[in-house]
Amino acid sequence: MLPACPRARSSSRSRSSPRALRPGSSDAGVRARVEAPGEPEGPRPPGPGGDDPLETAKEAPRRLSREQLFTLILAASIIGMCYSILGPFFPKETKRKGASNTVIGMIFGCYALFNLLASLVFGKLVHIGAKFMFVTGMFVSGGVTILFGVLDQVPEGPIFIAVCFLVRVVDAISFTGTLTASFSILVKAFPNNVATVLGSLEISSQLGLVLGPPLGGFLYQSFGYELPFIFLGCIVLLMVPLNMYILPNYGEYTFWKLITLPKVALISFVINSLSSGFGFLDPTLSLFVLEKFSLPAGYVGLVFLGLALCYAISSPLFGLLSDKMPHLRKWLLVFGNLITAGCYMLLGPVPVLHIKSQLWLLVLVLVVNGISAGMSITPVFPEILSCAYENGFGEGLSTLGLVSGLFGAMWSVGAFLGPILGGFLYEKIGFEWAAAIQGLLPLTSGLAMGLYYLLEHSTRRRSVSQDILGTEEERTVLLPNES
Repeated sequence: MLPACPRARSSSRSRSSPRALRPGSSDAGVRARVEAPGEPEGPRPPGPGGDDPLETAKEAPRRLSREQLFTLILAASIIGMCYSILGPFFPKETKRKGASNTVIGMIFGCYALFNLLASLVFGKLVHIGAKFMFVTGMFVSGGVTILFGVLDQVPEGPIFIAVCFLVRVVDAISFTGTLTASFSILVKAFPNNVATVLGSLEISSQLGLVLGPPLGGFLYQSFGYELPFIFLGCIVLLMVPLNMYILPNYGEYTFWKLITLPKVALISFVINSLSSGFGFLDPTLSLFVLEKFSLPAGYVGLVFLGLALCYAISSPLFGLLSDKMPHLRKWLLVFGNLITAGCYMLLGPVPVLHIKSQLWLLVLVLVVNGISAGMSITPVFPEILSCAYENGFGEGLSTLGLVSGLFGAMWSVGAFLGPILGGFLYEKIGFEWAAAIQGLLPLTSGLAMGLYYLLEHSTRRRSVSQDILGTEEERTVLLPNES
């Protein structure tokens, strides 16, 4: 894995390498047209046949193969079956759990309502990637279908009814995402036969709706309530990796493409480790302070104040420093994580250090932790954004939205896992060791980012030296008599 960004490297070589402008290459022809000194501005004459070959290549639709088209149509049929399989037996089971006929009708009807609402939203969100939306929708739909199979284990009454509504709503949203994405993929692939292709998709979807009730009734009668849902849900989940492999990418810059960039993936881990650290302290620090130092509840709140206040003050200062001197961002991020890791080791402190736990030390560590957190978090957003731009993402609101969504999602993951991990570890091994284990996350992320930046720097230096060597060789060939 080479950390240097491929787009930046290829562009630098194309400027210096003699091969990049060899006669007869398409790049040379394009560059000659652009850089011709006497060429007037304005529209260029069309190529042979009346069309600009570059525009023709850019606008040519990417056709789907038979296998790709078959997987889309098959997915529509199976998801249609997942919708209609409930008809023969689910109302009976629901009524046995205490639901009235009106509630049963509402459970079925909410599907269409949330189809409507989700369609309005997903129609504007296709820019996140049609393939990503399609595969994600199938994955969620398969999981929710399996969840339907275990609803008979839920206690009867209001709890059962509430879970039915929840599962049905999620199923409707995932179905809408899958259907919207499949429409987009087919229209992109067959722009001149939209009606025919969408008609075929509708046929397959309706076929699934027709086959669902008899299949569901047969499986229910033969094997019981669970099997119809588990059988269809597993088929849908098995189709997820198949579609990930077989469906094409249309050059779209998606959330998945962003997070699979090595640098962005490492920074996402940094965000997870920092947010989980804050979440870790919520359920554990107050209990530790109350038990260890016997402080009143009001004073416990003042202990938290040191962390929050220092973080609030340091964040804008480090943000200003980051904007004024962008080359410092990487080191702020790395050293901020390492300092944060040290703070968690000293919160208890960890028993192997043989340091006595004292209130002033705890407050001091929290103050330093707030400063180091501001040091680490502030450079994260611009670092992700610059990496996205270097890898071809457009400079616009769509990229900013992707980066903002990524930051929010990764922060939420850490904020979710931190309290759960903290509460569990505090109960099992105590606060001192739990804080030390939590500190391993920023330690690992800081070391990983430091190693990445060192490899990136080494790779870029090697690339620059190769470019200089290529330029010298080119000068020697062109000017052999120059002393």
